[in-house]
Amino acid sequence: MTELTVSTSADSAAVSECNQTEKAALLRGDILLKTQSHTLWGGAVTASIYLPLARAKAWQQLTDYPRWVHYFPDVTRSEVLGFSQEAKRLYQAATKAFLFLSVQVEIYLKVVETLHRHIQFRLEKGTFLDFAADLKLQDCGTGTALTYSVRATPTIPVPPMFIEQAMLLELPANLRQMRQIICRY
Repeated sequence: MTELTVSTSADSAAVSECNQTEKAALLRGDILLKTQSHTLWGGAVTASIYLPLARAKAWQQLTDYPRWVHYFPDVTRSEVLGFSQEAKRLYQAATKAFLFLSVQVEIYLKVVETLHRHIQFRLEKGTFLDFAADLKLQDCGTGTALTYSVRATPTIPVPPMFIEQAMLLELPANLRQMRQIICRY
């Protein structure tokens, strides 16, 4: 069973500056989490995991965006709408059960990739006031450390503690599932 390490301090090191204790935790399969404040009604979380794959192999799986419906259970659709030399356009839809509500969300994202290192997701339009995510990869031991940061503010006013708690619970579960699926291939 993997542990969940949660940090709410702003000075917690990201994987790119990972100390030996954090590196050991990642190699054990732990998921490192860090919360940050973000807007009055939004939330921000950074999670780091270890993938026992070479960075190029992990990259290949992560940039197959239609497969994201398998990584994130709430995502019902993920498709590349187009691409240019600078960026891709991605559409994603999800259904989220929240308290007693079932909410449908959709986002159109501009995706900028830095080969084998970084993927930036930026909101073009959708059912969020703001949304941004960054996925970073770096060599770690014989595999890859993946850091996924997400910041979002929904259009429906929800107290930020609920947003952060949902992110703290769901992001680790989603990343575990992502790791399980990616490592099968």
